[in-house]
Amino acid sequence: MDSQLFHHFYQKTHAERLQLLKDNRLINETQYNELMHGESLSVPMADQMVENVIGRYALPFGVAPHFLINGDEYVVPMAIEEPSVIAAASNGARFMRSNGGIQTTVHSRQMIGQLAFTNISKADTEALDPWIDTHLADILAVANETKPSLIKRGGGAVNVTHAYKGEFYTLYLAVDTKEAMGANTLNTMLEATGQYLVAQFESLLMHKTEVLMAILSNLATESLVTARATIPIELLDNDPADLRISERIVKAAELAQVDPYRAATHNKGVMNGIDAVVLASGNDWRAIEAGAHAYAARDGQYRGLSTWSLDATNENLIGTLTLPLPIGTVGGSVSVHPTAQIAHELLRHPNAETLMQIIAAVGLAQNFAALRALVSEGIQQGHMRLQLRTLLTKIGATPEEIQPVSAQFKDPSHVSEDEAIQILNEWRQTH
Repeated sequence: MDSQLFHHFYQKTHAERLQLLKDNRLINETQYNELMHGESLSVPMADQMVENVIGRYALPFGVAPHFLINGDEYVVPMAIEEPSVIAAASNGARFMRSNGGIQTTVHSRQMIGQLAFTNISKADTEALDPWIDTHLADILAVANETKPSLIKRGGGAVNVTHAYKGEFYTLYLAVDTKEAMGANTLNTMLEATGQYLVAQFESLLMHKTEVLMAILSNLATESLVTARATIPIELLDNDPADLRISERIVKAAELAQVDPYRAATHNKGVMNGIDAVVLASGNDWRAIEAGAHAYAARDGQYRGLSTWSLDATNENLIGTLTLPLPIGTVGGSVSVHPTAQIAHELLRHPNAETLMQIIAAVGLAQNFAALRALVSEGIQQGHMRLQLRTLLTKIGATPEEIQPVSAQFKDPSHVSEDEAIQILNEWRQTH
């Protein structure tokens, strides 16, 4: 797929964009019609997905082209209501194409579940810890017996660790969930394992113990992915010898490592891109958010998820982003939501590991675009230009009027609703 096909994609009409996607076999005829006419999630289908349905809440569904990830071209689907996010992701991806695009690595892909026990003292662990270590195979067998189909696919429970924290004795069960995110699988395994261990612990300790809870953890430290990009400094600065913008990006990233007030906003920029792809692909963006922010504070201080540095010898800016991304390509709304299925079609039906890598790459591109804007022209210039379109829509401008009327504003960052109405009316009088 030639990325140049998507040059000035944002200037095309809705119909032209869909036709381009269909012509390049990124969507099929049925999906083309669904997107053209806005017929995706039906009320009856929504009623089967959640409780007390009274309608559907729609979000804009767009694509960010120009992504080169591990040598492959992607047009990435994103579901989000905030202006400038999709444009920024695509723009960031363009900068990252020069040195081979964005490179990604999945470090591991296992979900972690917790079994928290009460009525166990610190002294009791002297007997429990060695017993668990010597009976690891038995514990894993109990967990795996609940999901024989997962075992057939090469997955299943693979390890157990334990810790005594506060007044709680906790076991951590690591499970390879294959293509599913695996929350339901993990919870089923944990409940069965908990029942088995309560009986074993009581026999060993000679007093009653109890499972407080058996639930997966969204801090998926065994499901980490890293995205890395190398950007030539000459693309950022007017004079290759002037490292001002590149150096300012590095400084901005360093600030996010030492100041949690900045880190929160820094990471919000990362998650703008990540959440939009997670949501579009039918995954649980709330779980991803919880895990990402917990991971950002893993050493006791909340920090930026990405780091940026300068390679002065080769005159490159290097960005790296690592975070947990426990997503799936089967199960839940992934398998039933029509628009989520279109998203997977656009991405050429990636497996779970590939989808992790795509999502991380978008997060890094989004972060770069935000930092570049912040340390150069400022975040408002591009953002408010897109906000102006929303304002014009609010006051009644038609889709055909948005672009020509927007061009009438000299400074879109300071526009009142009254001024917008006046300029819209003046334009209508002359056209």
